[in-house]
Amino acid sequence: MEQSSWIRKMFEEGVALKAQYGEENIFDFTLGNPDMEPPLLFSEILKRVVAEIQRGKHGYMPNAGYPETRQAVADYLSQEHQVEISGEQVIMTCGAGGGLNVVLKTLLNQGEEIIVLIPYFVEYLFYVSNHGGCCKLVKTRSDFSLDPSGIEKALSSKTKAIIINSPHNPTGRVYDEESMRELGELLRKKSSEIGREIYLISDEPYSKIVYDGVRLPSVFRVYENSILVTSYSKELSIPGERLGFVAVSPRVRALDDLVEGLIFCNRTLGFVNAPALMQRVVRHLQGISVDVTVYQKRRDLLCDNLASLGYRFVKPEGAFYLFPHTPIDDVAFVQELQSEHILTVPGRGFGMPGFFRIAFCVDEKVIRHSFEGFRKVADRYFHT
Repeated sequence: MEQSSWIRKMFEEGVALKAQYGEENIFDFTLGNPDMEPPLLFSEILKRVVAEIQRGKHGYMPNAGYPETRQAVADYLSQEHQVEISGEQVIMTCGAGGGLNVVLKTLLNQGEEIIVLIPYFVEYLFYVSNHGGCCKLVKTRSDFSLDPSGIEKALSSKTKAIIINSPHNPTGRVYDEESMRELGELLRKKSSEIGREIYLISDEPYSKIVYDGVRLPSVFRVYENSILVTSYSKELSIPGERLGFVAVSPRVRALDDLVEGLIFCNRTLGFVNAPALMQRVVRHLQGISVDVTVYQKRRDLLCDNLASLGYRFVKPEGAFYLFPHTPIDDVAFVQELQSEHILTVPGRGFGMPGFFRIAFCVDEKVIRHSFEGFRKVADRYFHT
C-alpha cells in the first residue's frame, strides 16, 4: 500500500483542494478518466438491449463470454489485423486490468519473470506479484521508444513474458512496426534458446486513440506467441462498465491449452464472467470509438503552450497523456504546480523520477485556464 498509486494519491489531494477552493478553480490532470460521453450509437444500442425481452437475460453464461459477442470481436480483429481469429480465441473480461490478471495467472509459475518497461503503468508490478511472478524492469530510450539491446540483456531462462503498452501510458508513445518486429525476433531467438515459449502480452486500451495518421502495428503479425489484452474503457468512454477482452494469436503453440487456462482463471479468480449487459451492447459496436480529433485538439493546445513556456517533452502519438521533464525533483515540482492549483502526477509513480504526467482527458477550458499557473512555475525554474 505504501508503494501504491501516486495517481490516486494526487487525485485524493485534489478532492480536498476542490472542497476548499471550488472545483472550477482547481485544474485536475491526475486521472486517465475519459471526460467525453460515449458515442451516440452506444446509448441507442444500450436502450434497445435493455428493452429486449429474453429468457435467461440476467443468468450465468459461459465463463469466456457470450459466443455471439466473442465471434463479433473475432470477426473485427480478423479484419483489423489481417489474421484469421476465431471466437474461440477471445475471452471477454472485466476490463483490461482483469484481463491482465487472468493472463498472468494462466502463464506464471512461482518465481518466473515478466519484463516490464520503464516508465510503466504501476499496477503491472502488483498484477505480476499477485501471481507469484517477478518483474524485470527495463528502461526505454530517451524518446520512450523500445530499446532492443536492453530487452535482450534482460531475457533469461526465467523469462515468461514481456508486457508492452502501446499507445503508452504515461508517455503517449506508439511503438513502430520496425521496433516491434525486432522485438519479435528477440523473443523468437530466446524462446528457441531456452526451449519454451516467451509470450508477448500487448496491453492496448488506447489502441483507437492515435494521432497524425500514426498506425498501431499488429502484435499478431509481428510475433506468433502473442496475447492481446484491451478494454472498451477509453475508445467508448465507459471505464466504469469494466468490459474488455483477451485475444490469443492463432499461431500460439499449445493454443487450446492456453485458451482453456484463460477461461479457467477467468472463473477461479472470481470474475466468473464479464458483465452481461455490456457484452450484449459492444457486440454491435466493433470499430466504433469516440471522436479522437477532440483529444488531438487538446493535445496540440497543451503541447504548443507548454513548449512556448519552456517545458520539454516528447509529443505523444496516442493516448491522452503528456510526460514532460522536471527541472528539479519531480515530487517537489508537482508540489510547485499544486501551489498554483494544478494537479499532476510525479514520474516516480511510473518508475521514472524527473518527469511528471498530465492527463489531458479534461474539458478544454481546464487546459486553457491552467496556463497561467504553468507559466508562473516555468518563470521560477526555466527563466531564471
